[in-house]
Amino acid sequence: MPPAITRSSPERLSRPQQVAEAIKSWVMANGWGPGHRLPSEMDLIERFSMAKGTIREAIRILEAQGLVKSRTGPGGGVFVHQVSEERATALLGNYFYFQNLTIDDVYQIRTVLEPELAASLAGRLSEAQLRALEDVMTCYAEPARSAQEEREQHIASLRFHALLAEMSGNPLLRFLIRFIANMLADITVSRKLYAQPNQELWSSGLDYQSRLVAALRKGDSAAARAILAEHMHNAHRLMRLQETVLTQRFLPEGKII
Repeated sequence: MPPAITRSSPERLSRPQQVAEAIKSWVMANGWGPGHRLPSEMDLIERFSMAKGTIREAIRILEAQGLVKSRTGPGGGVFVHQVSEERATALLGNYFYFQNLTIDDVYQIRTVLEPELAASLAGRLSEAQLRALEDVMTCYAEPARSAQEEREQHIASLRFHALLAEMSGNPLLRFLIRFIANMLADITVSRKLYAQPNQELWSSGLDYQSRLVAALRKGDSAAARAILAEHMHNAHRLMRLQETVLTQRFLPEGKII
């Protein structure tokens, strides 16, 4: 039997929302995975004792959440669907769109998570994975010669950290670090933090990443943690300084902060 519909708090959830939540619980309880076909609309109406309109709206809610997908034609129906990381990142990014995140906000999280990620991967990565990290570093092996190159190098440097996160066996840690790297890339581009070339940010970042790969290859988790912690603190300092310099640079004449 499907889970019962909770009616105790109608002010929080509409009836279609309650049905959508019940269907999700039912899917989990039955162990249905991506590609499993849900019962027919008439079966859902009977099982949940709800009107056709309520069931259809519940399915639309689940489709908007990316949890089910409808197919028409022979063999069609409503199927359990796995939300992709790209879709989850986009939806969560939309939430933060109006939150006015700061460099401090981003690095408060990065400084905690990324050193532990590095420590957990020391000695566990294959030579192919280590070479993949080194390949990313070749994208910024030389200092940028223009603002456009500076922009591309900032994004490539963050891709190094996203790739490192992808190698984690912890799906939550992997998603969080990759999401935060994406957010920082968006902040860098939208606020034009690349407009002022920063030789120290480039050279120190490349040095930290080179030392990190060496520690990972050696299997030294303590060194990997320490290197990435220092890298995060230094990058935070330099990015905050970069933001301050550019803010002052673009202030209208006579404006005082």
